[in-house]
Amino acid sequence: MRRLLRPVLGVATAALAVLACTTPASPASAADTPYDVLVFSKTAGFRHDSIAVGTQTIRDLGAANNFTVTATEDAAAFTSGNLAQYEAVVFLNTTGDVLNATQQTAFESYVNSGGGFVGVHAAADTEYGWSYYGNLVGAYFRSHPAIQQATVRVENRAHAATAHLPQNWVRTDEWYDFQANPRANVRVLANLNEATYSGGVMGADHPIAWCKTVNGGRSFYTGGGHTQASYAEPAFRAHLLGGIRYAAGRTKADCRPETGYTTLYNGSTTGWSQAGPGSFTNSDATLSSVGGMGLFWYSAKQFTNYSLKLDWRLAGDDNSGVFIGFPPSSDPNSAVNNGYEVQIDPTDTADRTTGAVYGFKSADIAARDAALNPPGEWNTYELLVEGERLQVFLNGVKINDFTNTDPVRSLPGHIGIQNHGTGDDVSFRNIRIKELGGTNPPPTGTGRITGLAGKCLDVRNAATADGTQIQIYTCNGSAAQTWSVTPNSTVRALGKCLDVNAGASADGTKIQLWTCNGSGAQNWSAQSNGTLRNPLTGKCLDVSNNSSADGQAVHLWTCHTGANQRWILP
Repeated sequence: MRRLLRPVLGVATAALAVLACTTPASPASAADTPYDVLVFSKTAGFRHDSIAVGTQTIRDLGAANNFTVTATEDAAAFTSGNLAQYEAVVFLNTTGDVLNATQQTAFESYVNSGGGFVGVHAAADTEYGWSYYGNLVGAYFRSHPAIQQATVRVENRAHAATAHLPQNWVRTDEWYDFQANPRANVRVLANLNEATYSGGVMGADHPIAWCKTVNGGRSFYTGGGHTQASYAEPAFRAHLLGGIRYAAGRTKADCRPETGYTTLYNGSTTGWSQAGPGSFTNSDATLSSVGGMGLFWYSAKQFTNYSLKLDWRLAGDDNSGVFIGFPPSSDPNSAVNNGYEVQIDPTDTADRTTGAVYGFKSADIAARDAALNPPGEWNTYELLVEGERLQVFLNGVKINDFTNTDPVRSLPGHIGIQNHGTGDDVSFRNIRIKELGGTNPPPTGTGRITGLAGKCLDVRNAATADGTQIQIYTCNGSAAQTWSVTPNSTVRALGKCLDVNAGASADGTKIQLWTCNGSGAQNWSAQSNGTLRNPLTGKCLDVSNNSSADGQAVHLWTCHTGANQRWILP
């Protein structure tokens, strides 16, 4: 984006007749390049009376959304040559063992080569002895109570199959329980609230729709679709359409498993503050930008090592961004001047377009373009911050890898989303964060720094001349061993800074005391593995020769996390 602020700035027949109405194509789906879908509905067990209605529904969706449909119950269609013509294969209420070993092999090859799979309802009651299929569908059927109304809790509202749904979707169907909870291996899109119906046995976490990647291919499963009436519901039809589009590769989504995240925003703005003009409306658990040019930032907490995920959507050729690594301030320019922005604007220049670290590093444009959904559709960012390294993922695909080397800036800090100005319309949903386990928050304060054999980082002879060698020495509590640590910035003793001689990056470069000057040679970042890294060089503070003798010099060395590179900071 452009910079934030600048001062200058029978029954079946009747049912089919009713269902002939089609779900209107959205602008995004209407623009899909044509593709082909195979609907497979062979049964070797219970046969659902909704199969004919479901097949016709998919035909209607195809006619309205630019894909053709071939329907079959003949397993002979599962040859490598025949499957190759389809972008997605729908298992529509299949049951039992429906493919022989040769056909299974052909289907495995199809998916592994990039094909798409859609499982509807009893697709989970299929091929219990075929482990590849069990992994593909995500879970096997266990049991179900009587058909009844229940509340579906939609937990991912960025995927095309669920973006149109409310957070609580009330509908009637036959609600499957599964033999095992699939959450660890899929991205759950929706789960059942068992308190709203009778007979569920999976408990508080009952996934009912999900997506995943399998080798080169894509899989979508929905537990809905038992009843004929399901296929008359506009919301369920759109749900099914979104799953087909995802499986066919016509819309992108982050379908990696996701656990352990804490919600920062999913309807409640508690903990958030607005800096600068403009604002965001808050409706349907969606923040939408309004006028002005400012920043909506999470003021309740700063973050150090973390995975930040959020869903965003542009209305057209619009502009916004996500800011990270800035200190608390009511001035949005603080984020500009002290932090970094991950841009949202697909039509700007390379270092200022979607996925770029604005003004610092372009995204991998080819990877970005392949992963990006167009305006009108939702996208998901993951910003993975580990020390001074930032990796940017778009819809599950890594598109940027950036390391901060600017001593004035740092990746740890607050996070925020930008309202860029009138006419730049952007919406955000489901902002969540996972603070990474095993990490140490950047230390702050004053005290000793201990390393190899419990010895202290020491200024040789307590001298204050520029160029004085830094060493390790038996801890004695002297001023020469008393260091003031500023998070992801300077390390100071005797009024001067820990410094890489001449900012050189060669292994063995002297580490010395020097007058503080704000250069990258004096910037130090504590890592989760205990090392102290100089981002300018990408190398670590190291005790030379791995010797714990008093007076042993420290120097710069390629990071390897050995005992002579691990430090305990105050």
